[in-house]
Amino acid sequence: MKHIMQSQAMKKFIRNKRAMTGLAVVALLTLSVLLLPLVLDLAPYTTDREAGFNQPPSAAHIFGTDDVGRDLFARVLYGGRTSLFVGITATIISVLIGIPLGLIAGYFRGIAESIIMRTADAFMSFPSMVLILVLVAVFGPSILTVTVVIGVLGWTSIAKLIYGNVLSIREREYIEAARAVGQRTGPILFSEVLPNAIPPVWANLSFRVAGAVLTESSLSFLGMGVQTPQASWGNIIFAAQNLLVLTARPWVWLPPGICIILVVIGFNFIGEGVRDALDPKTR
Repeated sequence: MKHIMQSQAMKKFIRNKRAMTGLAVVALLTLSVLLLPLVLDLAPYTTDREAGFNQPPSAAHIFGTDDVGRDLFARVLYGGRTSLFVGITATIISVLIGIPLGLIAGYFRGIAESIIMRTADAFMSFPSMVLILVLVAVFGPSILTVTVVIGVLGWTSIAKLIYGNVLSIREREYIEAARAVGQRTGPILFSEVLPNAIPPVWANLSFRVAGAVLTESSLSFLGMGVQTPQASWGNIIFAAQNLLVLTARPWVWLPPGICIILVVIGFNFIGEGVRDALDPKTR
């Protein structure tokens, strides 16, 4: 029965045109940032003095050059690696923290529930961007710091989601029957409770990745994220804070801006597709 439901969910996801469009966009961008720098032997940190500084797109530099003569096409591709790495890794960190805490709070209740849920409420009561800015300022802006901070502060929504599902599942008859026959808590949690509580999280993952990419881009745009000479989509757009660059040199900020928009929309489409596929009411 479970296999049939999974097969139906997969078929529904594949039939969802928006989800497949999002998947194609994300896959294309991911393959581009991973493979094109290797195939084209691009150098994102090398200054081309012959081409000059702040040059518009040309045959040698299809996205032009930045204020120190670096190839912007190379930097956009390498910046995509950084932004996707931060988005995906931060989401994994959030999941690794949120799922166990939500599972413990929902199943054991009592003191564990109070401590975990009140901690989650405390995290959620602060404006997330302000808290992230403070922590990044304390620990220093870098890829590692930004990734860990975004991941650690993102666990609350996943924990709340798991917690709500577990509260309902723990009272089901099959859980009561497992307890009655003396089955241990560990096997009940991991073989009965978690598999039934986790499906809504799959839909949330794509939204979390999109949100993490946006957060990293925002931090880098504010100068508190990934630092040059390392490239990310956000710190490339940082140059657009200069009015001259914003108005007269659109080749500097437009390509990474479009990439951010495409990735966020793509992941959101995937998340909506997964959510609809797993919703029993739409099956």
